[in-house]
Amino acid sequence: MTRIKRGYIARRRRAKIRLFASSFRGSHSRLTRTIIQQKIRALVSSHRDRDRQKRDFRRLWITRINAVIRENGVSYSYSRFIHNLYKTQVLLNRKILAQIAILNRNCLYMISNEIIK
Repeated sequence: MTRIKRGYIARRRRAKIRLFASSFRGSHSRLTRTIIQQKIRALVSSHRDRDRQKRDFRRLWITRINAVIRENGVSYSYSRFIHNLYKTQVLLNRKILAQIAILNRNCLYMISNEIIK
């Protein structure tokens, strides 16, 4: 019988997987089975952390706004500030408010004073 050579499809699939894991360390970038396991693990982590990142940034923005608002008035808190924003229908999200709080505190003080009136 003549010798049958294997096709290139499996080799191409493994090469594609290796490209994904080329930056991994040790056997995680060399052995096919380990590469596949690490790829699954990496994709699960990235999917999970995309949601976590949104949560973390929202917490950071709230903390920054709260810190600046409490400097202004002792009895004034973040929750009252946001409540008054919604009452007066000022359409500024937390990300923009946090940037204003860092870059231009006086502007945030002006916004809070206008809301209170």
